[in-house]
Amino acid sequence: MAKAPEQLETLVSGYGLIEGPRVDAENRLYFSDVVRGGVYRRTPEGRIETIVPKRRGVGGIALHEAGGVVVTGRNVCHVREGESRILFDPADTPGFNDLFTDGQGRVLVGSMRFDPFSSEGSRDPGELYRIEAEGRATLLYDDVGMANGIGLSPDGRLLYQNDSARNEILVHDVAEDGRCLHRRVFARAERGSPDGLAVDEQGGVWIAAHGGGCVTRYSPDGALDRHVEVPARLVTSLCLGGPDRRDLYVVTADNRDAPGLGGCIFRTRTDVPGVPVALARV
Repeated sequence: MAKAPEQLETLVSGYGLIEGPRVDAENRLYFSDVVRGGVYRRTPEGRIETIVPKRRGVGGIALHEAGGVVVTGRNVCHVREGESRILFDPADTPGFNDLFTDGQGRVLVGSMRFDPFSSEGSRDPGELYRIEAEGRATLLYDDVGMANGIGLSPDGRLLYQNDSARNEILVHDVAEDGRCLHRRVFARAERGSPDGLAVDEQGGVWIAAHGGGCVTRYSPDGALDRHVEVPARLVTSLCLGGPDRRDLYVVTADNRDAPGLGGCIFRTRTDVPGVPVALARV
């Protein structure tokens, strides 16, 4: 069992629904505000920079090897120095939520076929796609009630995805040819519903427990390892980053102890480094 993290430090506050945390090689933290719009970057000194102004619905962010970021929303696009290049925008899909990159720099992204903030209309399941090049993507699987956090095991042979609607952390075997096989439930959230997801070097799977007030770590066999309490109810996502990948960043849509602070970003330390996340190359 991994050692419990230290006390949480508040880095950022005053936002709406924060999502998509990612840390670059210069230890700068990227994040989005889904409801109010925009993608932002926090420098190690604490300065906040606007990377993509106004864009709403960004549930996932990937860093690109050519610079800039790949973001979700109504489509999946690469934004660099104010210029946008659409990577994937199928006519029959209203939007996309979280994303991740595989070892080849391809983008794994979950589709959203309903508005999660509305109680109207049907709540059709989504899919997981792998974007291999601009305008070219492969459907890996479907029937994900509400597509959320995505991650890969340290050896790349297991693909995890959170299904928030069904309270399941799904896992698939990744075949040599890239197909996803043998779907099964890796674990079910003990508290809240599973939102964002990260994997550490021991194969531990971390989830943001939306509505549960914590992040939860599961051991590689799916057993509950521990909860890390967060002073927020709506914990939306997390990532492991920093120079040694042992900084645990947790982002939220509220602050339970100080409601006026709104969405916040917290940081703590853990003894297990996160799995390195490849830069996007599409």
